[in-house]
Amino acid sequence: MLHNPPLLTIHRGHRRPGKALIEAFRGAQTSHLCDAMDGRGALDYRIKPLDPANAVFVGPALTAFAYPADTVGMFGALAEAEPGDVLMVGCDGYTGTAVIGDLAAGMMKNKGCAAFVTDGLARDRAGIVAARLPVFAAGISPNSPARNGPGTVGEAVAIGGLRVEPGDIVVGDADAVVVVPLARADAVLRALEEVRANEVKAEQRVRDGATMTPAMEPILAAARIIQH
Repeated sequence: MLHNPPLLTIHRGHRRPGKALIEAFRGAQTSHLCDAMDGRGALDYRIKPLDPANAVFVGPALTAFAYPADTVGMFGALAEAEPGDVLMVGCDGYTGTAVIGDLAAGMMKNKGCAAFVTDGLARDRAGIVAARLPVFAAGISPNSPARNGPGTVGEAVAIGGLRVEPGDIVVGDADAVVVVPLARADAVLRALEEVRANEVKAEQRVRDGATMTPAMEPILAAARIIQH
């Protein structure tokens, strides 16, 4: 027999990255970060900013799970949030109702949150944009959620095909959201330096008139040609 869980469970005491480490990722392009993580690290492509003009952020993940059609977990994360946190709220990708609206986004902005990210939906887009909080969601729906629970805050959550741990570093821009596992952050930063240096060289080659990437040249030279 299934016993009803508490309406809200909050886990505290997770590791948090230092401010210097977070700042080291500020301004990183999401595509460069993915290259620095072996071509992976981005959330599902359907999770996009509601306002692409206000989509750039970086901060530590504060994770939460909101039961489908419910917002207890989302509000629990709001209650636990510290300035600079990125609220990462999973809801099993539920699309029957929204999981955030403009009033909640405004309260998150008041608390100093860096951003809100969900694999669910949002409502009241105009109000969210006006609140000036970067919000990423899988879409828009005016359908209202409830506050019946259950919800959890501060434990690992699945969002957009990735497992996100509290304290992971989250970076967003107009293209996507990328999650850098805290345990890999230093290694990713080192790889990011190399990616950026190579990108500068590649961009210069294009400006100089290149019509093909060097990596493709031996593949093209070895291609089997079939003449018709």
